[in-house]
Amino acid sequence: MFGMDGGRRLLERENLKPKNLSVTLGRFAGYFRPYWWAMLIVAALIGFSAWAQVVQPDLTRAAIDCYLVPAKACNPYFVGDAQRTAGVPNLNADEKIAGVAGVVGSLIVLVVAGAVVNGVSFFLMGWAGQHVLKQLRVDVLNQIHRLSLGYYTENEAGDIMSRVTSDTDTINQVLSFGLLSVASGIVVLIWIIVKMLQDSVPYALLSFIVLPFMVFATVWLSTQARRAFRKSRQNMGSVNADLQESIAGVREVQAFNREEENIKQFQKTNASNRDITVRAVSYSAALSPVLEGLGYVALAIVVCVGGIALMRPDSSFAQIFGGALSIGLVFAFLQYVQRFNQPIQQIALLWTNIQSAIAGGERIFGLLDIVPDIQDKSNAQTMPVIKGKVEFIDVKAEYKKGVPVLRGINLTAEAGQTVAIVGPTGAGKTSIINLIPRFWDVSSGAVKIDGFDVRDVTATSLRSQIGIVLQDSFLFSDTVMANIRYGRQDATDEEVIAAAKLASADSFIERLPLKYETILGERGGGLSQGQRQLISIARAALANPRILILDEATSSVDTRTERLIQAAFEKLLAGRTSFVIAHRLSTIRNADQVLMLKAGEIIERGTHHELLEQKGEYYALYMSQFRREEQPEAPANGGTTAAAPQSV
Repeated sequence: MFGMDGGRRLLERENLKPKNLSVTLGRFAGYFRPYWWAMLIVAALIGFSAWAQVVQPDLTRAAIDCYLVPAKACNPYFVGDAQRTAGVPNLNADEKIAGVAGVVGSLIVLVVAGAVVNGVSFFLMGWAGQHVLKQLRVDVLNQIHRLSLGYYTENEAGDIMSRVTSDTDTINQVLSFGLLSVASGIVVLIWIIVKMLQDSVPYALLSFIVLPFMVFATVWLSTQARRAFRKSRQNMGSVNADLQESIAGVREVQAFNREEENIKQFQKTNASNRDITVRAVSYSAALSPVLEGLGYVALAIVVCVGGIALMRPDSSFAQIFGGALSIGLVFAFLQYVQRFNQPIQQIALLWTNIQSAIAGGERIFGLLDIVPDIQDKSNAQTMPVIKGKVEFIDVKAEYKKGVPVLRGINLTAEAGQTVAIVGPTGAGKTSIINLIPRFWDVSSGAVKIDGFDVRDVTATSLRSQIGIVLQDSFLFSDTVMANIRYGRQDATDEEVIAAAKLASADSFIERLPLKYETILGERGGGLSQGQRQLISIARAALANPRILILDEATSSVDTRTERLIQAAFEKLLAGRTSFVIAHRLSTIRNADQVLMLKAGEIIERGTHHELLEQKGEYYALYMSQFRREEQPEAPANGGTTAAAPQSV
């Protein structure tokens, strides 16, 4: 209906554009920039936490080599300078006990301090992460409102909802705890590698034998998981879309006995999402045991090599370590390797969420990167209060390039005139009225209001002076009062009631349980189509627009209600320019101009009587569909009544 290719660019982006991890992470970093001070504190706390974890093996080594099993190479803790100078073998039992007690106390302090630091870190990270998520959701919602209507004709509502809800929830899980754990793990890894090399280069290199296998397993499995999770996020959008359509169209589903077919379709979509998600989880789940197994291999190497070297200190094998190997160093390396494996396994366990979050972030940023088809120019001016003269100057428009839907449209509607537009389905009636509020742009020519090209003014100032009533009126899940006031928030209750009376809606509103404070169901559930239409007309009347667009505005009401609406329109349209897609003869008869459209062109124009006299296309349409509105049918009891109006 609204055309254009805003949505198609997103589909091309997702299918063809290479995914760039660094770009996605950089976009996330930009959202954290306002909270740099919190991130700075978190970084400092991560540094302290990493130091606390790395220094613990060193303390264990000192306890063993200095106090329990004295070794030549020892740096004793918690003894005085005299004892340190005298050498480790000269320490007495009390001094050794004091040293061990000091080491144990230090370990307890480090563990407690590390727990407190981690708690503060997680709080700050969670606080900043929630602010980032809030801003991300706001940006997505702003973008949804900025996107051209053509985007929504080519993208499912469920998929859009999935980006706002499911994808952001996945990101939330990572920002709450995953990102901090990964950052802390990376710092610990680097620090442990440096410390191991400082303590013993040969021993460290032996411990790193399995490191290339760990890197390969992590990179390959995580890459496969990331690809699978990206497809999973896309499939989840399809699942949500099917679910949303089933809920929104439940009446049609039941009316046409399509329950089983819809369930089968949903099962098919859901099964596809299940299969791709299982594949993604399988890759992620395989990563942890693989790394854990390689970690045990590293532990075995440390134990075997260290044990052999200690049992045969004079062997050439032991000389590799330069005689510096001790029981305390072996125990320290065992702890280093364990701590080395822990962050890798922790990252592996979190990688499922991380990969899913990255895929979700790519989808969200893909949505944010779409350039709306309709944008204000950099020098766009505010539309002043208009009188309502509308001009179409050689207008051409197309949904897709090279496929025109309007060809050379020229018309002038003076301020206060009513223009009725008629024609067969697909003639371009709705396309014409969508150009006036600039729901999409002309491909050539111009649409002007009071001499202003609609492309040269801001969309907000333009649309604020245009009222629209569509056949399928949308009402929000709010009170009747709020729905009528939707287009003019500063209106008083008295003005709202006056608008409802003008639209002949007051009588049925007064019969509602809470009258104007009655909360309507989704899309106005509980009201008839005609009642929803009356509220929509009241909403347009309250907005007091200078230009009024009516798209089949009276086609869903009965004859009696139509007469009331027509009487209201006579007051509402006074002094306003109106464009009416006419499906009732009464509307056409009173119009200042009638445009007969066919295949995107105006083939006839004039008043109702002038077009009848021409006996052309409009005359044929009148004779086949409108004429019966002027010919009352005799009822069976001999009375007279008007035949039911016909819709086109």
